[in-house]
Amino acid sequence: MIAIFKREINSFFTSTIGYLVIGLFLVLNGLFLWVFKGEFNIFDHGFADMGNFFLMAPWIFLFLVPAITMKSFSEELKMGTLELLFIKPIAIWQTVLGKFLGTLTLAIIAIAPTFLYVFSISELGTTVGNLDMGMVIGSYFGLVFLVANYTAIGIFASTFTENQIVAFIWGMALCFFMYYGLEGISSFLSNGEHAQNVQKLGMKSHFDSIALGVIDTRDIVYFFSMTLFFLFLTVIQLKNRNR
Repeated sequence: MIAIFKREINSFFTSTIGYLVIGLFLVLNGLFLWVFKGEFNIFDHGFADMGNFFLMAPWIFLFLVPAITMKSFSEELKMGTLELLFIKPIAIWQTVLGKFLGTLTLAIIAIAPTFLYVFSISELGTTVGNLDMGMVIGSYFGLVFLVANYTAIGIFASTFTENQIVAFIWGMALCFFMYYGLEGISSFLSNGEHAQNVQKLGMKSHFDSIALGVIDTRDIVYFFSMTLFFLFLTVIQLKNRNR
């Protein structure tokens, strides 16, 4: 598993993919938060908080993570090397976990430089340092959990086809459905209790909950469960392809 993890990290940074993903994430956030005029602009927003960043980051990652994961197993299928995974002295789940951790690490590296935003916004407040750090820390935890879910979904989508573009579209569609789609469906339900139950199946409600600064075990269990669920589906899909 460690070998797979290292190979994934090396593949990201020996090509332009890793630098492109990190650069694109930081540039997009930087432009919308500090340069472009609009509701996301820190100066136009009027409040020294990180709310706009955590509102925008899940949507940017919704496109970027499937773009990273689309080659995870699609490339193996296209090159005809998937069968080699089954004769290696490591289990399939270790291969899947190695690829998952490699992609997740890249996403965390992309998030890390945004800690500079915390310092900058803290200094911009009318009262310097008047920033709700509990909410900021909770939001960062929620973002990492959310990206872990995106990564598991993207890797699962890459097992469907050898076409990386199709894998990207599948991954993006599944991530969108799990993040916002279920909440959209809940708005059409007339029964309030049913609507709330459907909404809780989606990632957005749990991410929003953690972003309030309250680390609820139910939200943590949800994110861990969803990540493990899609990784389990990935292993099952790969084993079915080997039959």
